[in-house]
Amino acid sequence: MRSPNFYTYAFFNTPDFPVNLPSGNLGELLLINGKNISAVVEPGISLEVSQNNDEQVIKMVLAHDRVISELSCQITVLPLRFGTYFLSEDTLLNHIESHAQEYQEKLNNIQGKNEYTLKVIPQKVEELTKSSGINGRDYFLAKKQYYEQQKSFFPAQNEEKSHLINVISETYQSSAIVQEHVEEIRLHLLVDRYDQALLLEQVLSLQEKCPHWNFTLGEPLPLYHFI
Repeated sequence: MRSPNFYTYAFFNTPDFPVNLPSGNLGELLLINGKNISAVVEPGISLEVSQNNDEQVIKMVLAHDRVISELSCQITVLPLRFGTYFLSEDTLLNHIESHAQEYQEKLNNIQGKNEYTLKVIPQKVEELTKSSGINGRDYFLAKKQYYEQQKSFFPAQNEEKSHLINVISETYQSSAIVQEHVEEIRLHLLVDRYDQALLLEQVLSLQEKCPHWNFTLGEPLPLYHFI
């Protein structure tokens, strides 16, 4: 038996045009209209039933992202976290009304923009392998050159990282989120959808100035990191 829950994918300004609702996880989606803010919901989904079924959870996560992506192609949305639901339509409408001003301000800030993720991965110093064609003296000379290369490689790489983060922070300011991980740097950028070509030029320029790093720019996404 399906739960009466209203699983909620996203909020957006109540539209004055028809929105094409995609299919949901189990069935059709509904548009619940508040005074100024609307919600896209799928009634009857219970996360508790699926929480011990990894395959089902993965399916639901993929459906959640797909629905938000398809909606984002039509209208500016506030994507909600996976697992957001309300116990009834009245509970949902009360929530929308009490947070209407907050949500409208957020929607105004992200109107006409996309989120891009730029992954910057450090290159590695090429490993020295002893070839059967190199004698002992030549091998030790090559080994010495390798360690000297290492001494200059990592300082240059760190200097480029600082340059990269400074340029991104100055260019995008509050529209950039920098996440440093051991294996890579992730830069989440809030970009006007008409400035994609400019973003590509900036990435190519940064790649030229940071040759000790590899750059990968992802496709435009809903604004998960800026809501």
